[in-house]
Amino acid sequence: MSNTIATDPMRRRRVVIIGSGFGGLFAAQRLKKADVDVTLIAKTTHHLFQPMLYQVATGIIAEGEIAPATRVILRDQRNASVILGEVFDIDLAKQVVRSQLLERTTETPYDDLIIAAGADQSYFGNDHFAEFAPGMKTIDNALELRGRILGAFEQAELSDDPAEQEMLMTFVVVGAGPTGVEMAGQIAEMSDKTLKGAFRNIDPTKAKVILLDAAPAVLPPFGEKLGQKAKARLEKIGVDVRLGAMVTDIDDDSLTVKYPDGQIATIASQCKVWSAGVQASSIGKILADQSDTELDRAGRVKVGPDLTIPGHSNVFVVGDMMAVEGVPGVAQGAIQGGRYAADAIRASLKGHTPQERKPFSYFDKGSMATISRFSAVMQVPIPGTSKKFETEGYIAWLGWLFLHLIYIVGFRNRVNTFVNWFFAFSTRGRTQLAVTEQQVYARHALTELSYLERLRLADDERAKAKKDLEERNSSAG
Repeated sequence: MSNTIATDPMRRRRVVIIGSGFGGLFAAQRLKKADVDVTLIAKTTHHLFQPMLYQVATGIIAEGEIAPATRVILRDQRNASVILGEVFDIDLAKQVVRSQLLERTTETPYDDLIIAAGADQSYFGNDHFAEFAPGMKTIDNALELRGRILGAFEQAELSDDPAEQEMLMTFVVVGAGPTGVEMAGQIAEMSDKTLKGAFRNIDPTKAKVILLDAAPAVLPPFGEKLGQKAKARLEKIGVDVRLGAMVTDIDDDSLTVKYPDGQIATIASQCKVWSAGVQASSIGKILADQSDTELDRAGRVKVGPDLTIPGHSNVFVVGDMMAVEGVPGVAQGAIQGGRYAADAIRASLKGHTPQERKPFSYFDKGSMATISRFSAVMQVPIPGTSKKFETEGYIAWLGWLFLHLIYIVGFRNRVNTFVNWFFAFSTRGRTQLAVTEQQVYARHALTELSYLERLRLADDERAKAKKDLEERNSSAG
């Protein structure tokens, strides 16, 4: 089934935005009063506050608090509409975006295009690792991990084998960046405090949390001083931090790790989390195939000073998809890029040419990462200097809470999040600990369905080949 958004020469200028993350949503909102028609195309129905996914995975907050419906956010913006679907093609010559939802294909023409499709987890060429170690990029990932973490304790409760119990209660987080550090810290706190005394056959406080990274430091972008502080705090709450540890293989119940001295070790663990790298959306390759666009090693688009691609001054790439020196892959980079693109479109409505655009300039508002309750690290540039203000501990933790609360979309979501934080951090209780068997095993079920589908197709091919052979033999006879 195919759908085409009607084109009308009398229509206002059409702006298409791909992606409902920070870059896409803030660009759409920036165009609220512009004389344009905005169409936002996204493969999910929600705007995801990705930096707080780990709190969903560890039962602190509900997914709805960080993933409000995009349609609801934009319902009062009369010049904006939303299309659910995954973009699989962009025709730069015809200025058309093609997206698909189930078997329905939609073509959406544009005059200006803002691509904010984000990034996926990177397994550095080992995509089969995803089956055993989910990433932390989507709501599905967070809910699956919550199911796996709590499911591991439930399985251990039913086991009478000490070795199996130890394997089930060993949690491994791969990647010591902000997401990995936050995830490892929360698993350790949940095991040590929230679940203490909740089981009869096992002691959750004896769970092991291991944080692995091939790099020689924790939180490398924060510098050596804060990295050492974060490492010391993690170790204080019981996290086993292993640096220079490269994961070479993963299966259902273990990881194979290679250390700098060449030693290879196996870690028995059923529940693994992958937060070691990112890969930009494959839309970048679509652009590269049709233009002089270049991609970096992570698949990010090397854009011009005005965030457009070569030869197409009406096609902007923002957020995690853009490769701009000095701009990290964080929410602020996406927000500022999305707003810049929207402002450039608004300026063009007033007759400004692409040559008149000022280059995009990123304002670094600093970086933060939580480690555990009452503990975080913070790094903020000092205006007018090349120096940065650095702090850690309680003050940094309060700063992290305040900043993230501001950027949660919706007053009610902010209130709910604040209430959940209050009880989680004051009583150590967590309200979002419900999991289902489907959440735990959905990935395996889908893999099995895919395998059965491949078998069916193979059987059909063999049956067809056999029939063709019989027909040829009959004709020859």
